[in-house]
Amino acid sequence: MVARCGGCGADRLDEAHCKDEAFYQGADYRQSLGQGADAASFFKAHDELQLERLGVLWPASLRNRRVADVGCAAGSFLDHIKGLADSILAIEPGRAYHPALAERGYAVHAFAADALAGHAGQIDWAFSFDVIEHVGDPRGFLADIAGLLAPGGRLLLSTPNRADALMTAAPAYPAFFYRVHHRWYFDAQALAACAARAGLEIERLAYVQRYGQANTEAWIQRGQPTGHADGDPVTDAAWKAELEVRGTADRLYAVLKRTT
Repeated sequence: MVARCGGCGADRLDEAHCKDEAFYQGADYRQSLGQGADAASFFKAHDELQLERLGVLWPASLRNRRVADVGCAAGSFLDHIKGLADSILAIEPGRAYHPALAERGYAVHAFAADALAGHAGQIDWAFSFDVIEHVGDPRGFLADIAGLLAPGGRLLLSTPNRADALMTAAPAYPAFFYRVHHRWYFDAQALAACAARAGLEIERLAYVQRYGQANTEAWIQRGQPTGHADGDPVTDAAWKAELEVRGTADRLYAVLKRTT
């Protein structure tokens, strides 16, 4: 069962079907996705995503900035900016990743709330990629990050886009989209309303379509995905660009700033 919040408009999966926080703090989450829970396995699965994220960040520069990545897992994004940022906080509830993060010189905390004592009001750029959909309290999650931000600081986050074109184009897709790993589901309006309750406002939105046209056609015709199936690169590029312009791509990014 999925319910819609009467305040912010986010969708919420029935708690009976959700995973508790301990599920994300150990190896269970990664194993449920068919991935290893060690740092090397994470890098293999996620290194290629970092160019997408840096592309959304453009044209902002992280040179000499104080940075925090909230929900950083093994720290693939942090490795891509290490040596450029002035200081880095690695914030990750999955304790299996903590030794590898510390070995690479990152200051490690389990949660943003844990970092507030030493870093409140100091972070120029915070990042949180595909995390907010998992947490129990997204408003509190954003408020803790807002507490870390310096005056003029920004948060770049991403989450699956509830306004994904497949939600209306393919009858079988919503049952796949609403799944046990995610408690919360946002479109831009719901994210903006939730962020406002945490003292943040959206400065910029961006959309990224990760999956090609062949995947969409498979969902519509057969009710199942093909993943990253090869297609005509010119056609795929034009089709992805159209979805991104319309705001119906599969991934939603937002740059948020403090309102106070």
